[in-house]
Amino acid sequence: MTGGKSHDETVDGDAEITLGLLNAVQESSAVTQRGMANDLGIALGLANAYLKRCVRKGYIKVSQIPPNRYAYYLTPHGFSEKSRLTAEYLSSSFDFFRSARSQCEADLQRCAAQGWTHVALAGVSELAEIATLCATESPIVLTGLVDPNTDKPSHAGLTIVANPQDLAQFDAILITDLADPQAAFDHLSKTIPVERLMAPPMLGVNRARDAADRENDI
Repeated sequence: MTGGKSHDETVDGDAEITLGLLNAVQESSAVTQRGMANDLGIALGLANAYLKRCVRKGYIKVSQIPPNRYAYYLTPHGFSEKSRLTAEYLSSSFDFFRSARSQCEADLQRCAAQGWTHVALAGVSELAEIATLCATESPIVLTGLVDPNTDKPSHAGLTIVANPQDLAQFDAILITDLADPQAAFDHLSKTIPVERLMAPPMLGVNRARDAADRENDI
């Protein structure tokens, strides 16, 4: 049809607006619908429709603040969705490799500075491949890859295990999951000290969520 949007264009735009709203709410609970619309460059009515959808899906909760004002907050489910959409967007970005390499190098350097020379990865992805390249130029030894969601025996030259306890040795774990990095972080943090879980900033992982929030995740 002439002048219409393709399915892929509609899906991409849909995800971009949703991610924009989730980012806006995380940055300020006092953000207004008009402010969201202005920041995203969309009509107020469209921002309202997407906001209602996010509330309906459980990504955002709303509290009324007198007089006639509302505060918006990301739910644990909203944090997870924001992380997933961020990773999805980044993986299709031309800047992905450059940003991923820089941030993986920085995380591995932090590990080395702490004396953590044996590091495992968590998540089969392009990011894991980039991390293995970075490790070859550092004193870090990668000891394996944790991913319970794949049947592959190995990836990027690393043996895959379902749980970190199945690894022979590791001092820290670098999150490389692009499908749902927040869920990977939350799952690992149940058994691994959070200070030993590294996550490139590009993944948008929220490290501040407490145990109660994680238990309430769906």
